Amino acid sequence: MKNTGYIVYGKPDIKQAEIEEVVDSMKNAWLGSGPKVHQFEQNFAEYKNIDSSMVAAVNSCTAALHLALIASGIGPGDEVITTGMTFCATVNAIIHSGATPVIADIDATSYNICPLNIQKKITAKTKAIVVVHFAGNACDMNQIMKISNNHCLKVIEDCAHAVESEYQGKKLGTIGDFGCFSFYVTKNMTTGEGGMVVAKNKDDIDKIKMLALHGISKDAWKRFSDDGYKHYQVVFPGYKYNMMDIQAAIGIHQLKRIDQNHIVRAAQFQRYLEMLKDLPIKHPPSPSKGDKASYHLYPILVKDNYGINRDQLIQKLHLLGIGVGVHYLSIMSHDYYQKNLPTENKTPVADKFGQQTLSLPLSSALTETEQSRVINALRKIYNEVD
Repeated sequence: MKNTGYIVYGKPDIKQAEIEEVVDSMKNAWLGSGPKVHQFEQNFAEYKNIDSSMVAAVNSCTAALHLALIASGIGPGDEVITTGMTFCATVNAIIHSGATPVIADIDATSYNICPLNIQKKITAKTKAIVVVHFAGNACDMNQIMKISNNHCLKVIEDCAHAVESEYQGKKLGTIGDFGCFSFYVTKNMTTGEGGMVVAKNKDDIDKIKMLALHGISKDAWKRFSDDGYKHYQVVFPGYKYNMMDIQAAIGIHQLKRIDQNHIVRAAQFQRYLEMLKDLPIKHPPSPSKGDKASYHLYPILVKDNYGINRDQLIQKLHLLGIGVGVHYLSIMSHDYYQKNLPTENKTPVADKFGQQTLSLPLSSALTETEQSRVINALRKIYNEVD
């Protein structure tokens, strides 16, 4: 098999339009939060079919989660339930809010947080649920919202994988009290680093916008606009979480192509399903009827009893010039959380998933030739161990 260069996992799909928009920002010497951030917020709100006043661009999804928790009034003494299968940022944001993360196990079919397990974890201290739409497939939001309504809990949707995703016709991030999005370099649309918060309540989004920029009362671009200087007041000791115009310049054009790129990712997903169906691996679930998936990840499960385990497969693919990802080791398999979270946070399903999973390359920047190399490499490796 001819190797024509290393396939970098999660390669971003950057076009000339993004480059020119960034150059325009630099030529105009507006690099921080300014008019392009404002435009990006408006465009994103339009994409989500919500009012433009209900979104706030920030510098990461981690920041978005932290701000959503703070705006929810979460703090020391509170408990927040989240999933055992997510990136550490989800749990760390809860810790940074001062609350205690309570880790629920996942459903073995969808890999999303299990509503029955959420119900079992609720105590008098529970104040919120942070759901993660893993790999871009929607959680069971009907059941989760029913639980939250019954117990007066806030629901924060971690949509880091799910910009395009929908649940029964509803756009993810607009169902719970808050939606938090990631535009990290490997995501379906990127700003390099960056994030967005969507809120249902105007007071909440206003508080988030204030908290995201030091807790001051006016945005920098409004203070230094052509209308003249405006004084500001610090109304709360906030954070430095604002997005830059340079980042938004990339996002404006990434968002314009998101639907056409989604078609490419969906086709790649289906090709993996078809071309690898006879290999001894477990494929990811397709979206439930009535839902739309973002096809952010293609996580397979490697069966250890077939002569090769997950880590061995990763190394063999690497030697063939193919980069893959691991999404993720379970939260409770990490030393810090084992030592610092209550011992009753048992997640056997997530733990097993984290030991067996690897994510194949899936990107609108991935060519058909490159995907063929991934497919052929997997077939070659399994033929050798058969």
